[in-house]
Amino acid sequence: MGNLEEQFGGIDIYLFDQLLRGNIAPGMRILDAGCGSGRNLVYLLREGYECYGVDGSAEAVAWVRMMAARLAPGLASTIAGGNFRVEGIEAMSFGAGVMDVVVCNSVLQFARDDAQFEGMVAGLWRVLRPGGLLFCRLASTIGGEFERLSGDGCARKFLLPDGSEWYLADEDLLMRVTEALGGELVDPLKTTVVQGSRCMTTWVVRKGISRQG
Repeated sequence: MGNLEEQFGGIDIYLFDQLLRGNIAPGMRILDAGCGSGRNLVYLLREGYECYGVDGSAEAVAWVRMMAARLAPGLASTIAGGNFRVEGIEAMSFGAGVMDVVVCNSVLQFARDDAQFEGMVAGLWRVLRPGGLLFCRLASTIGGEFERLSGDGCARKFLLPDGSEWYLADEDLLMRVTEALGGELVDPLKTTVVQGSRCMTTWVVRKGISRQG
């Protein structure tokens, strides 16, 4: 068990599924948007993937830089050159269409309102190359009932049982956004219901060749 954890870190099981199916493959350039402590990067760095990341926490980014230097010594020079950056997802400084895969795991639910949610999605889509893969895990109302907050100016803000206030997507929103982006679902929406706590939906979209964003 210890060896498995060392090799794969805390990688999201649904992201691992994309690896197993070959949708994420060696040679691809991968961005973890909202990387936190880098739990989804451990295996990728070990296997020599070209990894990038952004997070709003300078402490988290510093940790990921150290982890990357340890797991992928060959990346040392590029890490110093800015592979991992302290930035918001809405305003990433990476060029347009430069990433083969963009991962955004458990981040979008922290949007303040519709405008920030849309800005985050637009930022993710902008850096993704045509034909690239967007992998998102986000909280939703699919499969659960939550108390809608009133008076905060955002109809999608809900109170969760633990007292958190999250922006929750639903199937209609995700399907409309997919269509508006000109994307194509790689898989049907899949939702894990965490009993009495939250619902986490996996949203995986391929960017159309003709719609660069």
